[in-house]
Amino acid sequence: MGASKEGIADQSGHNPALDDEEIGGQHGTKLVANAALSQATALQNPSLFTKNMFLLYGCLLVATLNSCINGYDGSLMGAINSYPQYRTYFGFPVDKGTPSTGIVYAIYTIGNIVGSFAAGPASDFRGRRYGMFIGALVIVIGTCVQASSHDLAAFMIGRFILGFGVAISTTAGPAYVSEMAHPSYRGLMTGLYNTFWYIGGVPGTFVPYGTSTISGASAWRIPIWLQMSFSGIVLVFSLFLPETPRWLMAHDKTEEALDIMARYHGEGDRQSPIVQLEYQEMRHEMLIHLTVDISTTGSDKRWWDYRELFNSRDVRYRTMLVFAMAFFGQWSGNGPVSYYYPQMLQGAGITDNNTRLLYNGCQNVVSFGGAVFGAVFTDAWGRRPQLLVSTGIIVAIFCIVTAINATNVYAGPDGTLLAKSSSASKAEIALIFIFGFVISAGYTPLQALYPVEILRYESRAKGMGFYNFWVNIASFYNTFVTGIAFTDAGWKYYFLFIFWDIFEFVFIYFFFVETKNRTLEELTEIFAAKKPVKFSLQKTEVEVISDEKGRVVHEVVEHPPSEALETI
Repeated sequence: MGASKEGIADQSGHNPALDDEEIGGQHGTKLVANAALSQATALQNPSLFTKNMFLLYGCLLVATLNSCINGYDGSLMGAINSYPQYRTYFGFPVDKGTPSTGIVYAIYTIGNIVGSFAAGPASDFRGRRYGMFIGALVIVIGTCVQASSHDLAAFMIGRFILGFGVAISTTAGPAYVSEMAHPSYRGLMTGLYNTFWYIGGVPGTFVPYGTSTISGASAWRIPIWLQMSFSGIVLVFSLFLPETPRWLMAHDKTEEALDIMARYHGEGDRQSPIVQLEYQEMRHEMLIHLTVDISTTGSDKRWWDYRELFNSRDVRYRTMLVFAMAFFGQWSGNGPVSYYYPQMLQGAGITDNNTRLLYNGCQNVVSFGGAVFGAVFTDAWGRRPQLLVSTGIIVAIFCIVTAINATNVYAGPDGTLLAKSSSASKAEIALIFIFGFVISAGYTPLQALYPVEILRYESRAKGMGFYNFWVNIASFYNTFVTGIAFTDAGWKYYFLFIFWDIFEFVFIYFFFVETKNRTLEELTEIFAAKKPVKFSLQKTEVEVISDEKGRVVHEVVEHPPSEALETI
C-alpha cells in the first residue's frame, strides 16, 4: 500500500520511517475510529485548498444540485397554491381547499414513489452520472409539460413526470457524492448534499413572492419554468463528470478508477497513502462474497434483484437503519410543528399574505443555516450524538409548543382558529424558527449522508431507491393524514409527536451505529459484528509521533483499548 519514506506501518505496527535518529522525539497518543484512515490522512496531510480539490468541489456541486431540485418544488407548490391567479385558472375555490388541490400534491408524491423502483437500476446500469442525467432529463420534460399546461389534467401529468424524475436524481446524486467525496472529509462533503435542499427552497419561496403581484397565469408559470434551472445544469454537465471509482472498480475498470482516485484524492499520485488505502479496501469489498468478483455477478447488474437488501443478517441491519432514517427524517415534526403557523402570525398582528410568504422565506434561510452548521460539524460530533441531541431538543420544543397551543389557540365563531395572546404567538413563532434550526442541524445533513454510508456498494443505488420510496410514504402521511388529524384532534395531536420523538431517541441510542471517520468499506466490519453499535463505538489507540519537519505518523499500539469502549 504505497511504500514511501513516510509509508504506512507494516502489519507488526512498525513504520520504517520512524527511526530514532529521524524523529524529533515528540510522542503522544490519541483515540481514533479508523487507525488506517487516520494514519493515511496524517501521512498525506490533504488540504482543502488545492487545484485538484477545487476540481472535486465542482464535480460534487453538479451532483449536489439534485437536492436543489426537490427543495425548489417543495417550497414552490406551497406558495403558488395560495395564488388567486393559479386557483382561478384551474377552477379551484379561492378561499378554501378542495380534494382537487390535494390530488395535485399527491400526484407528485405518487410519481416519486413509482420512480423509486426505477431509480436504483438507472443509477447502476451505466453509472451514477448517467443516473443523474436520466433523472434531470425526465425532470426537464415534466417541467415543460407542467409549465405549458392549459388544463388540470396536463398539469397533473407534468407533476407525475416531475416526481418520477426527482426519484431518480435524488438516488443517483447522493450516491455519486458519497463515492466521490474525499475519504478524509466525507462527512462534510456528503453532509452538505442535503443542505442544498434549502438552496432550492429559498428561491422556491422568494420567486413566487416576487411574481405573486403579476396578473394572469404568468404569476405561476414563471416560477414553474424556473424549476428547470437546477435540473438543466445537471443535464448539461453530468456526463462530463468522472465516474465514481467504486462503480469503475465493480466493472473491471481498475486503471481508470486509480487515475480518478489519484487525481481527486491523491493530488495526482497513485501511490499516495489515501489512494492506496481506498484501492485495497475496495478490492477487498468487491471480493468479500465467497471470493466471487461482483464485477460480473453482483446484484447491481440485475435491475430486478433486490435480494441484496435482505439476504443476510448484516444487510438486513443496514436496511433496517435505512428504513428508520426515512421515517425519522420526515416524522420528527418538521411538518406538524408549523401547522398553526398562520394563526400565530395572525395573532401576532401579521395578516398580510405577502408578509406571511416573506416569513416562510426567512424560515427557510434559518433552516439552511442550521443545515450547514450540522454538515460542517458532523465529523466532529459523530452521527449518533448529532441525532440524539437534536431529537432531545425537539422533544422539549414540542412540549412547549403544545402548552402554548393548549392555552392560546381557540376556535372563532366561524370555526377559524384564532390566538388569544400576541405575546404567546410571538413566542411560538420564535420557537418555530429555533425548531427549524435544530432539526435542520440534526437531520438535514444526515438524511442523505447516513443512508449512503451504511449501504454496501452493491446495494447502494437500489437501497437509496428503497429509502426514497419510504421517504415519500412518510411525506404522503404528513401531507394528507396530518391535516385531517389536526382538524379532529387539534393541538392534542402534538402529543403523538412528543411520544414518537421519544421513541426515535431510544431507537437511535440502541440501534444506530456510528460511522464518522471511517471509510465506506470499513463499515462492513461493523455490521458483521455481533453487536454493531458497541463495535462502532470502539476506538483504537494510536501513538502520534512528530518529526523535526512537522510530519506526523500514527502507529497502532492497542486495538481497541479497554478503557475506550463505550457500551449501550
